[in-house]
Amino acid sequence: MATRPPRVAELLLLLPSLLLLLLPQQVVSDPDDEACLSNLRSSLTDPNGSLRNWSADTFAAPCNGFTSYLEGVTCNNGRVYKLSLQGLSLGGALSTSLANCTNLQSLDLSSNALSGAIPPELASLLNLAVLNLSSNRLSGRIPPELALCSYLNVLDLHANLLTGLIPDQLGLLVRLSTFDVSDNRLEGPIPALLANRTAVGGAGAAALPRFNASSFVGNKDLYGYPLPPKRGGGLSVLAIVGIGVGSGLLSLVLSFTAVCVWLRVTEKAAPMPGEEGKISHLMPDY
Repeated sequence: MATRPPRVAELLLLLPSLLLLLLPQQVVSDPDDEACLSNLRSSLTDPNGSLRNWSADTFAAPCNGFTSYLEGVTCNNGRVYKLSLQGLSLGGALSTSLANCTNLQSLDLSSNALSGAIPPELASLLNLAVLNLSSNRLSGRIPPELALCSYLNVLDLHANLLTGLIPDQLGLLVRLSTFDVSDNRLEGPIPALLANRTAVGGAGAAALPRFNASSFVGNKDLYGYPLPPKRGGGLSVLAIVGIGVGSGLLSLVLSFTAVCVWLRVTEKAAPMPGEEGKISHLMPDY
């Protein structure tokens, strides 16, 4: 039986559906990503105009599938997947709204002029694998909450102004393969689980590669393996020299005093002039 050719009316009915397939689909922004990017832009200064296309229009639709219209933004399935804004001379602070980019897997803001603290809210980025905030002016403590980012492979915070202790909790990041906190102002002991090699899981367990001295140098008050142990409470060179000089002066003073006393005593015991050969009147009669 022969197939009936489609009628013109039927083709006209199918035309709108065909046009919808051919036309680009309207991009719907994720509200969390929009808040993340817009607040981050508000918190940054951009002296070189590198973020000129970070505007309200692009925040409304930062991703189109795997494509992004924003400088330094990489998308994956319509969500912000990677932020890479290194070496752009950006100033300002890190916005706590970065935590809204919940699909973020890589955050690289290295080699800028960022200041202020590292927001503990970054712990909400549970998919984060790379966090590079090195070569900035960040201060304050390293948030122990970062240990909640259990997928972290890279944590690079070197060349900042960070203070305080290295959180012990960071040693629990078993996926961590790159860790660098060198050239800061950290103090105290290096957590044992971040030392060069640490067996995890008891006897016979595989030894996870940990981190050598290059990850910790440049923090004068940081100590413990793989750096030298804590310096004892011994005296400094200046103190030792001072004690030596003081002891010498004290000995000299005491010696001079003793000589003076001896001379005075000797002077009193010597006979008076003209009394030599005299017979004492106290001598008994014979």
